[in-house]
Amino acid sequence: MTIEVTFPDGRKKSFRKGISGAELAKEIGFRRALAVKVNDGLKDLSTGIDTDCSVKFLRYEEQEGREVFWHTSDHILAQAISRLYPAAKLTIGPNWENGFFYDIDMPPLKEDDLEKIEQEMGKIVSANLKVERVVMDHNKALELFRDNPYKVEVIKESTDKEVSAYKQGEFIDLCRGPHLPETGLVKAFKLTKLSGAYWKGDQSRQQLQRIYGVSFPEKSMLENYLHIQAEAEKRDHRVLGKKLELFMFHEWSPGSPIILPKGTIIYNELMAFLRQEYARRGYNEVITPQLFNKALWELSGHWQHYRENMFLLHVDNEDFSLKPMNCPSHILIFKSRTRSYRELPLRIADFCYLHRNELKGVLGGMTRVRKFSQDDAHIFLADSQVQDEISRLLDFFRHIYVEIFRLDFKVKLSTKPDKAMGAAERWQEAEAALADALRKNGLEFELKPGEGAFYGPKIDIDLRDSLGRDWQLCTIQLDFQMPERMGAEYEGADGKKHAPVMIHRALIGTFERFLGVLTEHFAGKFPLWLSPEQVRILTVADRFNDYAEKVCKEYAARGIRASVDTRAESINYKVREAQMDYVNYILVVGEREVKDNTVTVRTRDNKVIGAVGGDEFAARLAEEISSRRIV
Repeated sequence: MTIEVTFPDGRKKSFRKGISGAELAKEIGFRRALAVKVNDGLKDLSTGIDTDCSVKFLRYEEQEGREVFWHTSDHILAQAISRLYPAAKLTIGPNWENGFFYDIDMPPLKEDDLEKIEQEMGKIVSANLKVERVVMDHNKALELFRDNPYKVEVIKESTDKEVSAYKQGEFIDLCRGPHLPETGLVKAFKLTKLSGAYWKGDQSRQQLQRIYGVSFPEKSMLENYLHIQAEAEKRDHRVLGKKLELFMFHEWSPGSPIILPKGTIIYNELMAFLRQEYARRGYNEVITPQLFNKALWELSGHWQHYRENMFLLHVDNEDFSLKPMNCPSHILIFKSRTRSYRELPLRIADFCYLHRNELKGVLGGMTRVRKFSQDDAHIFLADSQVQDEISRLLDFFRHIYVEIFRLDFKVKLSTKPDKAMGAAERWQEAEAALADALRKNGLEFELKPGEGAFYGPKIDIDLRDSLGRDWQLCTIQLDFQMPERMGAEYEGADGKKHAPVMIHRALIGTFERFLGVLTEHFAGKFPLWLSPEQVRILTVADRFNDYAEKVCKEYAARGIRASVDTRAESINYKVREAQMDYVNYILVVGEREVKDNTVTVRTRDNKVIGAVGGDEFAARLAEEISSRRIV
């Protein structure tokens, strides 16, 4: 008996029925396979293939391949913990964006303990243990894991007919898989940090020890990773933010950054840039309340689907919430009067602050906060306008990230989650509309099944910074549900009432997160248009102070952020300090400059430009600022 296998390039070939993924990879000469995708399902290489199907082998270079690699790495970590700390209770060990972690019920570890755990993991890797899938019924699983209440809870909650586990040596753990065929494929790994966590993210449950790690199929990849991490540590926005006086944090308001004057300049410049674009692109900006009665959130569906992430208050003997998002209030604006199809698309933009009750343990500098502002907008439109509007948004996105910030990116399309509002047919329409728009605009995308918002599918775009790290910043979400649920209507050309489609979109996303990302991307050396201090004028002696002040006022009149350093310090000292403060241009004035009405210019990177006429250089800077060039 034979089966027909279709490969990603469209080739088809017959093989014996029951051939394993590993045998199939060997027959076609595919090397470094970690797992196999049979149709749309991920399988271990040991799995037999019994029917005609499409097959794709996964390598570490692909996200799904890395996830398989990290699954096994997680079990190697868990096995090492079980050997070294027999009383520890393992809970769950999922992947995260750059590696893996495991949550364990055990006394808190210290950083020094990680080396000991790594050594034990090394023994497991060196032993090259075979990794085997074990399938059992619920009763057998409950008996096998009877001494671990966390595993018992997971088993009892499972709706699968059978329980899947993976065994390597003496160790066995629950997991759906797939996994690597043997532990020896994990050639390099590093445990990176410790933190606390709660069982199932519930603060009322047991606090656990979380251990993070990364792993690679080659030692050189780990070395490169560690190099990037060292560079990232130098660029840490929390460190640079303090050094450059951009923002600060205080324990009395966790997750709510205090934006300092210099950081506020960048914040406002970004907002001014967007407002300029909004004027060109037909947006209407509004200002909406921070606090709404729960009736709004019940109508929108957030009270049922999102309440645990909301800050709740009791006001006038009624339940209220701080606003976690703008969409319901924008629907109120749409509903405030009769709307016609002639007004569509109606684009409503809002920079109001939002509050989301993130767990304290996941807060992280500017990149994960509780209080923030977004370049948020909601676009109300007819079904027939969706394709064109998504194309306009993708053009807007390209302008920001490709033309202005010159960043690489990758696109993801997330589809209907398990908990979702609305009819399946409308979800299918929405998903197809987004996919068609991406294809129409020549954008390749990765499909993320089940990761859409509860009200609609979405396009998420990850931006790659100068260290090659991906940041999820931009999102475009298509919503057929909430406007209809909240009773929004417009009068169509046919004279009938219709519910509008609504697009939720944030292109730079959260200003706080974007500011943190830019700080690390530029290592604190912001382009001129964003820089808090664009020019610093240094005097050689006190008698040149008046000239320096005159130049500074002329620059300020052109909208250039300039300051004067008249301190009785040496020029070399003042130049060095300006460079440490990442001032873009450092202007020195003395006898010759006053006589010739010039300034002597150098950059923060110590490139000497030399003497330039004061007005001429100011004009050059004004042009560079207005063009928003990245130089």
